Amino acid sequence: MLIAQITDTHLGFDPDNPAEFNRKRLDKVLHLFMEMDRKPDLLFVTGDLVDRGDIDSYNRLKRALSACDFPVSMCLGNHDVRVNFTGVFPDVPVVDGFVQYVVDTPALRFLVLDTLEEGRHGGAFCELRARWLREQLEAVPNRPTVIVLHHPPIDTGIEWMTTEPGEPWVRHLEEAMRGHDQIVGMIAGHIHRPIVTGWKGRPLAVCPSTAPQVALTLTPIDPEVPDGRPMIVADPPGFALHWWNGESLITHFDNADEHVALARYDRSMQPLVACLLDERPSTNPVEKRVRLVK
Repeated sequence: MLIAQITDTHLGFDPDNPAEFNRKRLDKVLHLFMEMDRKPDLLFVTGDLVDRGDIDSYNRLKRALSACDFPVSMCLGNHDVRVNFTGVFPDVPVVDGFVQYVVDTPALRFLVLDTLEEGRHGGAFCELRARWLREQLEAVPNRPTVIVLHHPPIDTGIEWMTTEPGEPWVRHLEEAMRGHDQIVGMIAGHIHRPIVTGWKGRPLAVCPSTAPQVALTLTPIDPEVPDGRPMIVADPPGFALHWWNGESLITHFDNADEHVALARYDRSMQPLVACLLDERPSTNPVEKRVRLVK
């Protein structure tokens, strides 16, 4: 199964610009997905869908995503506004006032979380939301499950964007997930950078944004002393592809910039490909013989 992820699209950053920069970046990634040799089975958009939470920007997002010929699911980030989002996307489930729901597929079960507290930049996850998560995990304990959320519950080292691991919402999330071994991974956004780590024994992948990226600066920051460091950089629009091989969730990061091919699979590369595949043990004897004949 192939799961695509984009995050932090921030449509409406230029609210009166019909050709806004962030929309062009989003369209570039979506076009790439549509042209892939193997299209994604589904796409998650993990929060900060729009920049100001306004209805017009959600409508523009809806038009942009309508080009996708595969299922699209969304979660909310700190720039989003629930009532405006649900007004434009009324089919997205809401539980107890929060945009939390299950995406069930034959291969994987996804639990989409709402970590938004309107007016706060950082994450939130109250007892009510944690209870829903706990109930969903307890209801289906034997299905491989992926947690989808906007805010990663980790200290990233980028001090001005990071989460303090001792925050109450992080504890609520940890307690709700504790003891549930069916969770095979977590995918998040918010940081505008590609990050891979582990959290409480589970893989956690943070997707780069389609909007401009956050600069990689790991030096401490002093809120009283502006030091001229780069904060936002115009790196290409990024995305993640998560491949579920039946046992593990494998994450690849890429961007939608032009990639110059230095080698292609032609006759000159065919011997190398055949050699590499022949080195791999095959559980299918027929397949092995076919490769040897070729």
